Amino acid sequence: MSVVLNVALPVFSIILAGVLSGKAKLLGPASSEALNKFVYWMALPPVLFLGTARRSLPEIFNGPFIGAFLGAMLAVYALGALIGWLVHRERTQIRCMQGLTAAFSNTGYMGIPLFLAAFGPDHLAPAILATVIMSAIMVGIAVVWIEFANSHGHGIGKALGDVGRALAKNPLIISTLLGIAWSALLSGVPVPRPVATFCELMGAAAGPCALFAIGLFLAGRSLKADLVEVGWISALKLLVQPALTWALTMTLFPLDPFWTGSAIILAGLPTGALTFVVATQYGLYVERTSSAILVSTVLSVVTLSALLAVYAPAG
Repeated sequence: MSVVLNVALPVFSIILAGVLSGKAKLLGPASSEALNKFVYWMALPPVLFLGTARRSLPEIFNGPFIGAFLGAMLAVYALGALIGWLVHRERTQIRCMQGLTAAFSNTGYMGIPLFLAAFGPDHLAPAILATVIMSAIMVGIAVVWIEFANSHGHGIGKALGDVGRALAKNPLIISTLLGIAWSALLSGVPVPRPVATFCELMGAAAGPCALFAIGLFLAGRSLKADLVEVGWISALKLLVQPALTWALTMTLFPLDPFWTGSAIILAGLPTGALTFVVATQYGLYVERTSSAILVSTVLSVVTLSALLAVYAPAG
């Protein structure tokens, strides 16, 4: 119970502060956009760089964790697309977004701050690895799928090129690769103190600013979608995905207790706002994505608190 009070309550309170500030018009849409860009371009990259530069490569590339976390996520992605076809008979682009919305965890803006609060800065490796998987693999799959469908099967080269260019400009990917390069080429050499201090100071803003930014984003959202559809998408995200991850860690991909709990907690995060960015970019599934982010985030107060109570250290 103490971990819920000491970790979950402060985390969700910061999100609530963002919601209330947005609803009260203390900070408008322009502030939300500016804060999101600050987190994305300036605050999170130093956290990712230090988190990887100070870890060994075997710790960063934990194969069983990747297998369990990515395996469950891909299964939920496919299940979401299948349900979208069976229940709603949607076209393939919409099914892609249904699957993405059901499987995409908010690892960057919520997972990293949560791990900072629950485990401390020396235990960010799972959250960083999950963020890279989300940014590189899951968004990549969605973009290739949509582009391929839009071009009626003739645009795979363009789609892959678009994904490659997007990844090459993604600050979360770039900072992680720089940290990995440091770990690989300068193993045992500490990051210079001025650089480390800069990263620590900038990174200290990542957690609260990212959580507050989620609140501001939610303040501008409303429920404009079929609640049945939003309901099964949220159930896949918050219940099925962590359950599948647990099953995989217990069978095919055994892990130590910390990495097991980390995989399950990260799988149980609500839908990430990057799905809304993808939806907006292609002009499809926008309102339903927005509603799913809102509902899954609100419901995660209960589900994520329960996961933290089981898998996060008390203190």
